[in-house]
Parts: sequence; C-alpha cells; structure tokens
Amino acid sequence: MVRTRLRRAAAGASPPGRWESAAEALILKRAQRATSARVRVLGVLLAAGRPLTHHQVQEALKGRVRVDRVTVYRVLEWLTSRDLAHKIVGDDRVWRYKAHPDSAEHGHAHFKCSRCGAVFCLENTSTAYALTLPPGYRSQAVELTIRGLCASCAGAA
Repeated sequence: MVRTRLRRAAAGASPPGRWESAAEALILKRAQRATSARVRVLGVLLAAGRPLTHHQVQEALKGRVRVDRVTVYRVLEWLTSRDLAHKIVGDDRVWRYKAHPDSAEHGHAHFKCSRCGAVFCLENTSTAYALTLPPGYRSQAVELTIRGLCASCAGAA
C-alpha cells in the first residue's frame, strides 16, 4: 500500500478517496496485485452500493482517471472471478456488477424498478428454496428478481 501511495505521489495523482482506500485494502487482503484500474473500478462499485453496468462504471471514472472500455471490462471480470464483485443480468441482457467485499456466497434476491430500471441487491433475503428437480437434473444457481417500483419512483407516483 505504501509503494502504491508513493507511486501516486510521484505521478502527481490525487490521493485515494475513502472508497479507493477500501478497494485497495480488499484487493491486497486477497493477496492480489492492486493496480490503479482495479482499485478505481472496485472503488466505484463500493461507492455506488448497487449494481452498475459497464457504461455506468466508465461514466463514474470519467474525469478522474483515463481507463479504456476494454480495461474496464477486464477489471470487472477479474473482480468477479476473485469474488470481489458479482454480476447479474437484467431483462435488457446487460450485465450489472456490484462490489462483493465480504466474499460470502452470492445468495440474495434482486429488485428491479419497472419505471427507472435501477437494480438493487436485497441483501437480507434468502434464496434457499426447496425446489424439486426431475431425476438427473442438478441445480447450479438460482436467481430471484422482484419487479416493482423503487422508493423514489413509488414516491413520485
């Protein structure tokens, strides 16, 4: 962490914010290399607190750091493969990514607002269902998405 801060200072970069410091600590805790792109992308996901599309991540990085779209895709996939983020697909077939700092199993439902399209993780829900599959079938994942109006849209209705 100290070397990274020294490199930033030498390069004239601004000091890391609270979310970027947390992101760097999470990456290093997993004994992984904390590159600038990884730290900044994970920092954006931590700050958002809800699933974001690749485009939303790239927009959040604009003006702060120059990272091309391919690098953002690669970092999002890297974060997912290291259980630092999880991804869900929406009705629009666009992946959304959310920081997953506790590395627990991704076992919760999602809520999608039918008016604004925002997707939220419902962290305190269980997806442990007693499903009976036909003989020979084996479940690999269960996804539950509840659709309705988010608090902002319901208040505006």
